[in-house]
Amino acid sequence: MPLLKRTSSRRSRLRKGVTTERFSQISRFASMDSLISVLLELLFVVVCIFILSFGLVQQQRYRELVPIAVIVVLISLGGSFYIYHYQKRIITNHARALALAGLFILLLATTKVGVLLTNQTSWATGTAVTVAIILTIAYSQRFAIGMSIFYSLFACLAAGPQMDMRLFLTMSAGIFACCFSLREIRTRMKLLEVSALASVIVFIMALTLNLLTQEMGLGDVFSNAGYHALATFLVGMLIQSLLPVIEKVFRIATSMTLLDYSDANQPLLKRLAMEAPGTFSHSLLVGSIAEAAAEAIGRNGLLCRVGAYYHDIGKINKPSYFVENQLGFSSRHKELSPAMSQLIIVGHVKDGIEMSKEYALPAVLRQFIETHHGTTLIEYFYNEAKRKHDAEQASDASVGPSESEFRYPGPKPLTKEAAIVMLGDTVEGAVRSLTEVTPTRIEAAVHNMAMRRLQDGQFDECDMSLRELSQIETSVSKTLAAHYHGRVAYPKPPDEPPEPQKRHKVGVPEEAQSRPKQVEQQPN
Repeated sequence: MPLLKRTSSRRSRLRKGVTTERFSQISRFASMDSLISVLLELLFVVVCIFILSFGLVQQQRYRELVPIAVIVVLISLGGSFYIYHYQKRIITNHARALALAGLFILLLATTKVGVLLTNQTSWATGTAVTVAIILTIAYSQRFAIGMSIFYSLFACLAAGPQMDMRLFLTMSAGIFACCFSLREIRTRMKLLEVSALASVIVFIMALTLNLLTQEMGLGDVFSNAGYHALATFLVGMLIQSLLPVIEKVFRIATSMTLLDYSDANQPLLKRLAMEAPGTFSHSLLVGSIAEAAAEAIGRNGLLCRVGAYYHDIGKINKPSYFVENQLGFSSRHKELSPAMSQLIIVGHVKDGIEMSKEYALPAVLRQFIETHHGTTLIEYFYNEAKRKHDAEQASDASVGPSESEFRYPGPKPLTKEAAIVMLGDTVEGAVRSLTEVTPTRIEAAVHNMAMRRLQDGQFDECDMSLRELSQIETSVSKTLAAHYHGRVAYPKPPDEPPEPQKRHKVGVPEEAQSRPKQVEQQPN
C-alpha cells in the first residue's frame, strides 16, 4: 500500500489561506464594476478600429486592418493599466469612464476626418493638446501627461500609418507645455496664456524637425510649423468657451468657478448673511483658517475656503437654535428634551445637502456639507441626556442613552480638504468659548481637539499623516491667534469727565464681580 504523505497543520492552514485569497481576487475581478469596465474597453477598441480603418476600407487595403487592430488593442491595454494604477476611481465611476472614452473617440474621429479632408497633420496636434488641457483640468498633471501620450499614439495612426516620429514629437511638445504650465484656472486669460506658450513651443519643435529631415522647401517648412502652432492656439480659445460644459461632463469645479461661488452676492451666501449672521461670520473665519492650513500641507486652499463658506448653510432653516445666532437671547433648547435638540442639530446637515441640490452647488462643495461633522458625538446633549436619566434612575429602570443615538450620521471626511474644514469648524467654536484667549490657550485647544478627532477615527478615510496634522495644527493656531489679537485701549480726551466708581455688591469680592461669567458652550 502506498504511504500517505503527512502534511503539517501549519501547511494546511497556509494552503487554505492561499486558496481563500485566490478566490477573493477572482471574485473581486469578476465584480459588476469590473465587468462593465471590460465591456466599455471592448466597445472603445471596436470604435477606435472602425475610425482608424475608415480610409483603408475605402482604398481596399484590407491587409493593414489586422496590424492596426493589434496596435489598438495593445495601446488600449496600456492605457487601462495606467488608469488602474493612477486613477482607479474611473473603473468604478462609469460616468467618468464613459466621458473619458467619449472624449478620446470624438477627438480621434475629428483628427481622422480633418486629415482626410485637408491632408494636414496639424489636426492631430490640436486634438492632442485638447486632451492634455481637459485632463489636466479634470484630473492631475501626471495623469493628463500619461493619457495624452496614449492618445498621441492613436492620433499618429489616424493621421496615417506612414507618419514618422516628427508628428509624435510635435504633439508631445504641445502636451508637456500645456500640462506643466496649467495647474489651475483662476483667471479668464489663463487658458489663452497656456495655449500661446504651447503654440510657440510647438512651432519651434515642428520647425526644427522639418529642417532636420530636409524633405520640404523652406516655405513649406514654415507653413507646416505655422499650421501646428495655429491649431494649438485655437484649442485654448475653444476650451475657454466650452469650459462650463467640460466642468459639467466631468463633474468638476475649476478655480475660476470656485472664485465665482466665493462671491458674497451668491444667493445662498446672501441668505446666510441675512438670516443667520452669526453662522455667516463663523463660516468666513473657518474659511480663512482652512485656506491657510491647506496651503501649509500643499493642498487646495481655495477649495477649502469656499467649501467652508457653504458648510453650514443648513442652519438657515432654524438659525435661532444655534448658539452663534442667539445674540444674547436665552437658548431655545432649554424648552426641548436632549433627544429633540439632537434631531435639530443633526438636521442642519441634511437641510444643507437639500439646499445645495436646490441651488445646484457643485458636487465638490457638497462634500464639505456632508462631512464637516463626520460621525462625531454631540457631547453637550449626550451629557444632558445622561444627566436627566441619572436623575430619574430611581423611578425608571430603563437603559440610558447610547452614544450612537447622539452621533452625526456621517460620512467621515474623504479628502484632506474636508478634514481640514472639519477641524477648523471644531476649533473655531472651541476657541470662541474660552473665557481668556491667549496664544498658549489657543494652541492647547487646537491640539486637544485635533487629538480627539484623531482618536475618534474621523481622519481614517482621508489618508492624513501625523506630520500633516501637526502642520495643520500650527497653521490653525497662528491664524486664530492673529484673529484674536489684543488691542491697545484708545486714550481718553482730557475734557471727558471721569467714570463714576462702581458700587460693590455686598458680600461679593471685587475680583469676582469683574470676572466674566463662564457659560457652558452648546454645539454650533
